[in-house]
Amino acid sequence: MRKEYGYGKYDNVITALQFERLLSSFGPTEGKVSRPSDGKKPKSIGWIQCVGSRSEQLGFPYCSRVCCMYATKEASIAKEANPDIDITIYYMDIRAYGKDFQQYYDHAKDLGVKYIRGRPSSVYENPDESITIKYKDTLTGKIEESTVDMLVLSTAIMPNKDNKRLGEALGVDVDENGFFKQDSLLTDPIQSTRDGIFLAGCIQGPKDIPDSVSMASGAAAKAVAPIKDREKHIGKEFPPERDVTNEKPKIGVFVCHCGKNVANYLDVEKVTEDAKKLPNVEYADHMMFVCSEDSCKKIKEMIQEKGLNRIIVAACSPRTHGGLFQDTLMEAGLNKYLFEMANIRNHCSWVHSDDWNAATDKAIKLVSASVAKARHLESLTEEEFSIYPSTLIIGGGVSGMKAALALAKMGIKSIIIEKESKLGGRLRHLHSMFPSDMKSEEIIDPLIKEITKNKLITVMLDSELEDLEGYIGNYKGKIKQKEMKKEIEFGTIIVATGFREIDLKGKYQYGKNKNIVSQTELETKLKNNDLKKPKNVVFINCAGAMDEERPYCCRVGCGVSIKNAKLLSQKFPKAKTYLLYRDMRVFGKEEEEYYSDVLKNYHVITIRYPGDKKPEVVLDKNNPKDGPVTIKVYDDLLKEEMTIPADLVALTVNTEGGAETEKLKNMLKVPVDAAGFFIETHAKIKPLDFSTSGIYMCGAAHYPKNLVDSIAQAEGAASRASIPISQEKMKGEGIVSEVNEDLCRGCGTCESACAYSAIEMKPHPRDPTRLVAEVNRALCKGCGSCAAACLNSAIEQKGYKSKQINVMITALIEQGAAK
Repeated sequence: MRKEYGYGKYDNVITALQFERLLSSFGPTEGKVSRPSDGKKPKSIGWIQCVGSRSEQLGFPYCSRVCCMYATKEASIAKEANPDIDITIYYMDIRAYGKDFQQYYDHAKDLGVKYIRGRPSSVYENPDESITIKYKDTLTGKIEESTVDMLVLSTAIMPNKDNKRLGEALGVDVDENGFFKQDSLLTDPIQSTRDGIFLAGCIQGPKDIPDSVSMASGAAAKAVAPIKDREKHIGKEFPPERDVTNEKPKIGVFVCHCGKNVANYLDVEKVTEDAKKLPNVEYADHMMFVCSEDSCKKIKEMIQEKGLNRIIVAACSPRTHGGLFQDTLMEAGLNKYLFEMANIRNHCSWVHSDDWNAATDKAIKLVSASVAKARHLESLTEEEFSIYPSTLIIGGGVSGMKAALALAKMGIKSIIIEKESKLGGRLRHLHSMFPSDMKSEEIIDPLIKEITKNKLITVMLDSELEDLEGYIGNYKGKIKQKEMKKEIEFGTIIVATGFREIDLKGKYQYGKNKNIVSQTELETKLKNNDLKKPKNVVFINCAGAMDEERPYCCRVGCGVSIKNAKLLSQKFPKAKTYLLYRDMRVFGKEEEEYYSDVLKNYHVITIRYPGDKKPEVVLDKNNPKDGPVTIKVYDDLLKEEMTIPADLVALTVNTEGGAETEKLKNMLKVPVDAAGFFIETHAKIKPLDFSTSGIYMCGAAHYPKNLVDSIAQAEGAASRASIPISQEKMKGEGIVSEVNEDLCRGCGTCESACAYSAIEMKPHPRDPTRLVAEVNRALCKGCGSCAAACLNSAIEQKGYKSKQINVMITALIEQGAAK
């Protein structure tokens, strides 16, 4: 910890982790932002970034990767809850590199969070215990002071102090910073320096949650490989299911305090007492955390003791906790669909946090409606189906190849389809890789060789997926390979289609002068030794990025431009190299160190320009196609416009999803964002999964990534795709649609409404002259679109039948009338 910032000396200087606890509703201040010194609400708060990070003096030269965004998150939450608090973040570079990170950062600024570029040198406490920060504003060059009531330090993420001891015990090497070393940073980031020991998360270096989850899945794939032939034990074993068909409803209601997330904003005791008065409620209680092991044990005990046959939990979101409580019912011998959840956190305490009575009243109504529905809940069955033991991988770049090899090591067959005539993807056009300068062919060639000789991997070049039918475990695809068409079967799918550079459409004079090239074109020229000796080289970062049309960061551009600037400086030491940038976003392992080395040893001149004053490229009037160009750029530090002559301009072009994205989106029935990148089920919990079961993604198909993160995701996606195949059999949804064939008039409205192709019109079993809808239970996801669209009320959704919904509505109305 940097002593000059007063931590441990001044009460109102705290770390970002401590501030997280202040924001927590069950933290020391119950979610209220207050000063540690006197408990008063601060009028102003400051954040200092890179406290220890990016500092050779303190021994932490690396970027901690997550600090910019967690400080932005903390500041945003504090500002949204307390608009009157003045909030300022003091930063060096804003590293909003991840998917939607830039948009989140822009949103924080819109909320009123202020960002000052400058590194504070010291702080001191005032008589009123406020903190004065002394800093140099690097955009004005002035030494400034500002005073805040509270100061938050974004401290370096440090390796565990026991890493060295643990590494010695395991026989694994530890790097100079104390993180575990990989066998190869670029080509095998999950493999440690000892066989059989794999790395995940922050043991290897600072990581965000999605990257940690992806890496953990990849580590699981590697850990399974050596034991793939052992006897498998799949899933939990549950006791026989009790038949409750002829039992009258006996309902148990369990209301959760959720620490203080719920109990701080509504009266859980009153909700519980009102629930006890409802018909068929045999037992009701409130608990601190219903999801805890002790609480789940009590639910099982009450099911046995009271003979309960319907369970309601009034707590948080069923999306995150529903599965846990369904497992609890099965452990007690009940069908898991005899469970209902009332979301009194998201729908009550969160949205009515400023009105105790309204939140309590709404919670009572939601529980009442859930009880009304629970009386009509039925035991549902899940159809079991077999899994075809193969995975289709769409894309033969590094991600696709790594996924195939990971599957092969687990004993699973895969088919790679690649639209080009060679494997390798984008890497085939690149010269070398950041941050190790490893040549691209040194990465690709061994991979292709390994793929070619592996009998479990089939490669189809010059191939595209033309059509797809089926569902998880049982897919059939039509592949077009040159002039031939072939049908193949597979159980799961991995999308590894990569990205492409956007079309600049004449911006920065691109396409009008042969000396203005993209980074990819420059890499190809370097690879083919096809560059004339330049005198002045200018790199322009963020070309087509972080503007109204494309508000996102391309994630990899800064590293590429730094690496290529170094290459040109080495190749042409007498040439002047300028790098124009907005924020320098080098965040991965060894990246900050690489950047510092380039600035120190390769004489690359960096110029920071503001986002609203983009560099202008001016062509030579006499020779616009082949002549030299002039770059006009506003230097954000010097506060003046500079003119730079250049005979080579390299544009770091923004990126978007691959050309085949639109076609695949419709075929696979998966979502895509505005930039053409595929959208995951959940950014933090399931970063590799689509909402459509059995389909996974990795690499730049999800969002542009460096090689390290792409490989970790590829091996993680292989792990996810292997699970259904390893299980050999799967169960479908219990909550599916069912058709009353006597009411169905065969109009086909439901068929067109179904997003999962689960409905097909077929001849009526007793009257082949007319068509009726038939639901494929394996494909149906229980979304309810067909039931809503049916003009004749011929389709019902199990678990959400019309009668079940109607009694909920009636209960809500009656509760409202009673008030």
